[in-house]
Amino acid sequence: MRDPYLYPDSEVLRNLADIHDVNMLKNMEADYSSLRLSEIVVDDLESKYDFSALCDMHHYIFQDIYEWAGKPRVINIEKAEIVLGEISIEYSDCLEIMKDAEHVLEELNTYDWQSVSFENVVRTFSDYMAKLWKVHPYREGNTRTIVTFCCMLIEAQGIYIESNLFKDNASYMRSALVAANAVFHDLGDLRKPEYLYRIVQDALERGNEMSNRVEDYIRKAELPVTRENIRKVVFWNRKEQKEHSVEEIRDYLRK
Repeated sequence: MRDPYLYPDSEVLRNLADIHDVNMLKNMEADYSSLRLSEIVVDDLESKYDFSALCDMHHYIFQDIYEWAGKPRVINIEKAEIVLGEISIEYSDCLEIMKDAEHVLEELNTYDWQSVSFENVVRTFSDYMAKLWKVHPYREGNTRTIVTFCCMLIEAQGIYIESNLFKDNASYMRSALVAANAVFHDLGDLRKPEYLYRIVQDALERGNEMSNRVEDYIRKAELPVTRENIRKVVFWNRKEQKEHSVEEIRDYLRK
């Protein structure tokens, strides 16, 4: 089947700018998606974190680039992975995307994150993120969308994470997700999830240190150390790209 997402006789994805050069499209996509992602990570919005919300996020990130942004792919795909010797991960069949994604998201949303140890949070969060990534719901932009979505979901549980670590190590992060999903019908289970566990643990440790500092500042401001107040200050700090002082936090939360 001809790939309907590509220009005829080309390996370039159809795009809103009608760019036919792979490198030019890559640069445009990086610029626009980075801008949209920077807007998302400072937006303190509650969400149901279901499949519809995942599609909305993909649309927001890639709305400037692809007409099909936010729409699940309609073809099956393969991507040769260097770390697997040019073998592709076995992604979800295009007809099973919604079912597979909703199954993972239901487990993510119903897991009792607050009752388990930090080590279990690291492993469980990593495993669910890897499973959702393996669905690969979209023709392009899966890693950025799913990693961002999962980070926002875990933070909605009151567990903070330094998502910039994933962005700053994008190549490692994608390879780690590949390694965590290396299960094949003919070659067997070749998974190596420890690479993903390592970077997720680092990100969660940094997020925990950050939220602890925020708690300490709120306490010093002689204000209630509530989940709501912590979240407000965390997102305010991100939006302003700095950690505010005790006095600034006191004034901000008293408004």
